Amino acid sequence: MKIIVTGASRGIGYELVRLLAKDRNSLIMAVSRNAEKLEELRKDCLDEPGKVFIQPFDLERLEDIPASLIPAVEEHFDQLDILVNNAGFLVNKPFEELSMEDFNRSLVVNYLAPVAMIRGVLPLLQKAALSHVINISSMGGVQGSVKFPGLSSYSSSKAALGVMTECLAEEFKESRIRFNTLALGSVQTEMLEEAFPGYKAPVNPMEMAALIKDFALNGHAYFNGKIIPVSLSTP
Repeated sequence: MKIIVTGASRGIGYELVRLLAKDRNSLIMAVSRNAEKLEELRKDCLDEPGKVFIQPFDLERLEDIPASLIPAVEEHFDQLDILVNNAGFLVNKPFEELSMEDFNRSLVVNYLAPVAMIRGVLPLLQKAALSHVINISSMGGVQGSVKFPGLSSYSSSKAALGVMTECLAEEFKESRIRFNTLALGSVQTEMLEEAFPGYKAPVNPMEMAALIKDFALNGHAYFNGKIIPVSLSTP
């Protein structure tokens, strides 16, 4: 099983790679801008039967994704079974205090980088028997869900990611690629703590990573083009 996980240096992505590495048939590329944390992840996985290799890369460098990152992927993979677009950028500010740079970074990391990743690895996804693209979104990006002050930039960019998932599933419905979005509720990650100091989420990164792992491996047999809420609260 050949897998790419972005945003792998901390939180859910870090734990997801560790879980995937427990399968001896897994070959995993872990992508993040934080090379030091990626090296920690690699060492954490040394005793696991699966193989993890790290790829330091800043996904905000959109033009370098096809120029540098995708060639690195092609060096390791002749096909791709799973792509998890997990990297995210969360800014918590009132709307009138958000800069255009805040909006731009949100769109680049949360939406445009996944677009560039999917475009780049599409030929590899098409070579797998049945491949799965999982876009990690947020309950804040789901129409009709509860919205929170300060998250207009983050939530709107995550909403775009979900709609893209629906569009790609329709466009590639005759192919062997399945596209789904998991819209996560709050998880006790470093990113959440930075945006909401002192808030305690009901789910930890390992618990959410376990769910994502199972869905990545099995969900595409039952779902395509879905935005699936993963939250203990309603709506």
